[in-house]
Amino acid sequence: MSSRPVGRPPMFDRDDAVLAASRLFWSRGYSGTTTRALSTALGMSTSSIYAAFGSKAGLFEAAVRTYAERYRAIYVEACAEADLSDVLSRLLRRSVEEFTQPSARHPGCLISSAAMTDAPDAIDTRTYVSELHASNERALRERIERAHGEGQLGTGIAPSTLASLTQTLWHGLSAQSNQGLDRGTLLEIVEAALGTLLDMTQDRVRDARLGALG
Repeated sequence: MSSRPVGRPPMFDRDDAVLAASRLFWSRGYSGTTTRALSTALGMSTSSIYAAFGSKAGLFEAAVRTYAERYRAIYVEACAEADLSDVLSRLLRRSVEEFTQPSARHPGCLISSAAMTDAPDAIDTRTYVSELHASNERALRERIERAHGEGQLGTGIAPSTLASLTQTLWHGLSAQSNQGLDRGTLLEIVEAALGTLLDMTQDRVRDARLGALG
């Protein structure tokens, strides 16, 4: 007589489990999500969840990393654009598209939940999110600095300032998406913001060129 192996159930699907857990963490926060609720949502016993992810904190980290790494990819792809206007446009538009993915494939942005949790056992996830934000902003700032060196940004605005403005807008869009703002409205905000940012950078370039001619 064979004994049933302890741990993950035979039909365990890690991606489905992470998505189900992410929905709970997004709606209830880390501290407000109980292991009993996770067990019900995932269709797994608590012991199976711990066997698969180590702990509730391990499952939370897996959920955050799964979706946060998509944003890192968006920054990398945007910074590969040749023109600064395309860098900013691609970054913000693609981020909004990611924030507002259909719920069947995406639980919502977990970045805010991860950054705000004060649970001691989730400290590693908070550190990861903090480092991710710093890495993304650094990549954007370095790309803007390169654009500055190529004459795409006038001397009147510092690359670090433009990077910070863009990051502030990114976080605002993320927060608004979590509040239920739809994709169309968020993209309208992006268009308005891009118009201001790009007009500002182009004005600076134009002023610098006129000053050089004078």
